[in-house]
Amino acid sequence: MDLATAFTNINWFSVLIAAVSSFLVGGIWYGPMFGRAWMREFGFSEEDLKKRSVPKTFGFSLLLAFFAALILEMFIGPEADVTFGGMAGFFAGIGWVATFIGILYLFEMQSMKAFMINAGYCVLSLTIMGIILGSW
Repeated sequence: MDLATAFTNINWFSVLIAAVSSFLVGGIWYGPMFGRAWMREFGFSEEDLKKRSVPKTFGFSLLLAFFAALILEMFIGPEADVTFGGMAGFFAGIGWVATFIGILYLFEMQSMKAFMINAGYCVLSLTIMGIILGSW
């Protein structure tokens, strides 16, 4: 499939829903599930997090999630079903994102716990994105 065909087959609504799902998963993952552990691993305090620009942080996060969903949509194609979409998202998360995060964390001397928190979010988020994209 060429790039022009890939763009004409994009289901923009499902891409938007997939992006929002990633945003919501992140809120739960880095909130009640692993928020405190994530803060400890990276040395953040509540005061540190209050210093960030909320519109910038959340706005760009949603934009980046939209871009990730768009690329995943183009990757899985219009014929994907829910199973293929979910597996493609899972394998993209494990095979590309988590592996590169792992490489970075090795050089940055980050903990395995930090890796598991961040890589786990990426794998789960991409899997859910793939399920949504494959469903529509």
